[in-house]
Amino acid sequence: MKKLVTILVCSMLLCSVYAQKEVDIVIVGGGAGGTSAGIQAARMGAKVQIIEKTTWLGGMLTSAGVSAIDGNHKMPSGIWGEFRQKLYDYYGGPKAVATGWVSHTLFEPSVGKSILTEMAKHDNLEIEYKASFDRIEKMDGKWLVRYKKKGKSFLTKATILIDATETGELLPLVGADFRLGMDSKADTGEKEAPESANSIVQDLTYVAILKDVGDEKNRRGLVKKPKNYNPDAYACACKREGGEMFGSVADCDQMLTYGKLPNNKYMINWPNCGNDFFVNWPEMTQVQQEKALKQAKDFTQGFVYYIQNELGYKNLRLADEFPTKDNFPMIPYHREGRRARGKTFLVVDHLEHPYDFNLYKTGVAVGDYPIDHHHDKNSDTPKIEFINIKVPSYSIPMGSLVPEQVDNFLVSDKNISVSNIVNGTTRLQPVVLGIGQAAGTIAAITVKEQRNIAEVSIREVQQALLESKAYIMPFVDVTPDDQAFESIQRIGATGILKGFGIPYKWANETWFYPDGIVSEFELKNGLLPLYPKLKNEHASGAGVTPLFLATTLNKVDQEITWDVIKEIWGSEGIEIPFSTSTQLDRRTVSSLIDKLLNPFGIEVDFHGNFK
Repeated sequence: MKKLVTILVCSMLLCSVYAQKEVDIVIVGGGAGGTSAGIQAARMGAKVQIIEKTTWLGGMLTSAGVSAIDGNHKMPSGIWGEFRQKLYDYYGGPKAVATGWVSHTLFEPSVGKSILTEMAKHDNLEIEYKASFDRIEKMDGKWLVRYKKKGKSFLTKATILIDATETGELLPLVGADFRLGMDSKADTGEKEAPESANSIVQDLTYVAILKDVGDEKNRRGLVKKPKNYNPDAYACACKREGGEMFGSVADCDQMLTYGKLPNNKYMINWPNCGNDFFVNWPEMTQVQQEKALKQAKDFTQGFVYYIQNELGYKNLRLADEFPTKDNFPMIPYHREGRRARGKTFLVVDHLEHPYDFNLYKTGVAVGDYPIDHHHDKNSDTPKIEFINIKVPSYSIPMGSLVPEQVDNFLVSDKNISVSNIVNGTTRLQPVVLGIGQAAGTIAAITVKEQRNIAEVSIREVQQALLESKAYIMPFVDVTPDDQAFESIQRIGATGILKGFGIPYKWANETWFYPDGIVSEFELKNGLLPLYPKLKNEHASGAGVTPLFLATTLNKVDQEITWDVIKEIWGSEGIEIPFSTSTQLDRRTVSSLIDKLLNPFGIEVDFHGNFK
């Protein structure tokens, strides 16, 4: 009987492993979101392990070769801003990385990988490369993750599990409900959504990095003509007519300089008769997926062959950029995957009209890219003019990172709880770095406080992000080096003073106007949801003065007097004169309200409602 019991026990996850360890947080996937989550959580004192199947950190930023940054140029938030500054330091400043016309920040994937690897060096962070997760279970409140590396099985036990895979691989394995493909109008309420849902995902891309070798005569880097090569598939690559996406493309040189990188390299990730490729991976077996991805890579090889032979750019050769035999990236660029059903569900209406809802009050990451989808290679896709859906810059609510049904489980890449349409902007690199930083913050606080993720204070998470120079509100005109940055972010997140959002080309904006004068009426209306006793107070369209501020705030807290305001005025280093008639700008009002009332200390729930 004892022998039988032993056999039964050893058939479970805990047996037949080479080594076991315990950490606070295990992150499956070392892509942009997973790397950022690991760095942030480790810096906050949590013990973290990242399980990554390739030999690089960075995912789409590096391993997939998408090294032209889309968006957030005016919002250098947290780890994204830190990463960008290190690129500046390496190459020699902003102008040295503004080499292609699609982006302000372009870099060699290998350089990005080296920077992220250096940023990830921390005693609290362990990275298992070339490791594939094998099985995941929950036992006695702990996550048990078994992974394989070099033919051996290993086991990690952790309090928090984070799915940072490129396609949301863990969601079905842990019992988390998720969405996949295009949502229906009835599901999202989005007028732009199709009438019926489907499982169609965006085209993926196998990127290629080419290097200009001049007039070298050797054949190194020239690709072979792939099987089923059809030049007609690429025939319009240099012929983009006028349109909002890129405008017109005058010639092939302009097409190629789209993704020109430093050191005479070129990122080939071209959507127009280029190397996008549709793979219906959600409905394929693993073997079928591998075959389809090989076809996607061959299609990119065909595009490179076309560039070298049909267009005559034999000076452009495959660069020795990746640690692969064929010099192609280690992974394809997946633009979307499974999306968790979270505590909150971010849809287009929330982005278009943020102040009609309260989700913005729970923001933990920001983005400004337009809604951009790639569906050209699947003719069955319902026609939606995604790029014509106009939104300002936006905040991602914390609840979109917290799956509804599974305790102590987070998502931190393109797998967050957003609609298919919204995924067209939240999937971009700086946004995913911000999502990862937020997930790492949530996880670290959960571990430190020994609570469940759903019980963690949203305001505490937001404050920790602000202390890491991350944005929770998408104000483009107040950067982290502004003395009032944190106060303005906090006041913005309470709704006391609101931003002004506009869709603007390829970098949508929300302006706070810190130097603008605040009217009495605006301030009273902003304070009312938190302090209803101000309902009957008179307010005009005149600018707020210290006297009005003292009189009004004294109704909320009798300890706030003229003398108290004068004292804080001095301690905060406010430069404008202090007098009864001085009209106060939005920066000053934010600083004073933040210090005097601390409205940010009033908790909100996942939907942004004050508790």
